[in-house]
Amino acid sequence: MIRFPENFYWGAATSSYQVEGGCANADWRAWEPKAGKQQSGAACRHYELYEQDFDLARGLNHNAHRLSIEWSRVEPREGEFSQKELQHYIDVVKALRSRGMEPMVTLHHFVNPVWFSESGTWGKPSCVKRFVRYCEAVVEALSPHVRFWFTINEPTVYFSHSFFWGLWPPQEKSFARMRAVHDNMNQAHIEAYRLIHQIYKNANLPKPSVGIAQHMQAVVACDRSFRNRLAAWLRDYWYNLEVLDYLARHKTLDFIGINYYQRHLVHVRRWDIGDLFQQVCQDNHHPLPKNSLGWGIYPEGLEQVLLSVKKYHLPVLISENGICTDDDNQRWEFIQSHLRHVHQAMEQGVNVIGYLYWSLLDNFEWTEGFTPRFGLIDVDFASQARRVRGSAEKFAGICRTGVLA
Repeated sequence: MIRFPENFYWGAATSSYQVEGGCANADWRAWEPKAGKQQSGAACRHYELYEQDFDLARGLNHNAHRLSIEWSRVEPREGEFSQKELQHYIDVVKALRSRGMEPMVTLHHFVNPVWFSESGTWGKPSCVKRFVRYCEAVVEALSPHVRFWFTINEPTVYFSHSFFWGLWPPQEKSFARMRAVHDNMNQAHIEAYRLIHQIYKNANLPKPSVGIAQHMQAVVACDRSFRNRLAAWLRDYWYNLEVLDYLARHKTLDFIGINYYQRHLVHVRRWDIGDLFQQVCQDNHHPLPKNSLGWGIYPEGLEQVLLSVKKYHLPVLISENGICTDDDNQRWEFIQSHLRHVHQAMEQGVNVIGYLYWSLLDNFEWTEGFTPRFGLIDVDFASQARRVRGSAEKFAGICRTGVLA
């Protein structure tokens, strides 16, 4: 029997663009038809149905919930902040509080206002001032009700997908541009971190806890060759740890959020930069069961990445961990197996304070659209009906007792 601490945070996560629907001023919304992608549309209508969804989460014994603020709603035109939308998000976090759930708020989750993208997005130094101005408006409004803040979700994923591989808007492929976005996002976090703490100090509120949500993969060398081991080390540093190292050096992390989904199996065939940083095993060495997107299920990797951040001596929150599958038994096994490895990392001294499953709801999964089913709660996107899955009911038992048999 595995027992987690009594004060452990249990819950699930969402992001505004993926669940709210109707994000008319978002750059993703403008990009989808141009790129020929499935459109987010009404998504889960969570903007209207959030209280119903939070009732379901509370019924599943969740005591925490991670959500994001939709920047394009709050600041639809540069410098113009919508008091209506700020009040909406105040109501959202108060709805969580009233149900005994800790709101954990993300300020940037991949999506930008159209005006921000048209003015150069994250590639220009002026973006830092613009982002911090937005943070100030949101944090001033929500600070009486929120203690945990994620400034940026998965910065490494954002700047690589959007500005290196060119898969996401604005679909640029430029190492120099990616590097500028990387630097600007780091600086934006640092300034937002200091601002948030100052706002709480000025308002005589208890200190907030501010971090980022970092996407981390378990980087594993396919064999023990020097080339594969070197490439694995380089990738682990660049994709997983480089941003965390930088922000930790600037003392701007109160906790670390980890989003973990899969293994990255390194198999380098040539000594060139592309292979060293990108090539993965194509020969089905070390096969794994897979989710519906073909991602290998590797629960021991979560323990691996948790141990890699032990050096920072900071609290760690599993801010996303989940599986898309049509087999709900597989979902339940995924949750159990990953929690076992979370606990093993804790026994080795990692200060894990909570586990948030991705996602509370089936939702819009970026370029994959509505097909992948990650939710604890099934959503019929035609009728917007919700149905709690069996895995969610079983997870609810762990959330209630803190015990995994």
